[in-house]
Amino acid sequence: MMLFTAEGLSGVVFIGFIGITLVGALIAVHAERLIRSVCGLAICFIGISGLYYFLHSPFVALMEMLIYVGAVCVTIVFAIMLADSHPEKQVGKRNVLTGALSFAVASIIFLGVLILARRTDWLACGAKENNGSMMEVGKSLLTTNSMVFELISIVLLVAIIGSLVLARSGRERS
Repeated sequence: MMLFTAEGLSGVVFIGFIGITLVGALIAVHAERLIRSVCGLAICFIGISGLYYFLHSPFVALMEMLIYVGAVCVTIVFAIMLADSHPEKQVGKRNVLTGALSFAVASIIFLGVLILARRTDWLACGAKENNGSMMEVGKSLLTTNSMVFELISIVLLVAIIGSLVLARSGRERS
């Protein structure tokens, strides 16, 4: 059986991470409550982090967990807790055409990316940058990936501002 080999099991793990990502994204998009959408978003980010780790990029996987799951989602949860929620002000049912139009646009984008990926001459994977230890990650953050470290702070700032806007608009509605 091909499934019980190392390649077969790694394929199952990879498909599992893809499944976690897709399920989280569907929950984030289709949940009626904002807090459930944030939970779906966190699940989606965890799946993406697993994909990065599976693709031999532990640094990016760790940053995905720290920034998006640990900071952005927690900030959004705090904004939701600060916002005033009244059940009578919840958003009603969505228009049916909106879902069909969203599906059509997503399909066009997916086909475009698929065609672009098939026409691209991909380079071979380079040497492994580090082993994923905390010391190597720290060295990478302060030397070769210092620009990424600065961009992380901008992403966190934007997430905090967005959460404050969300919390403020929740209080103004009451």
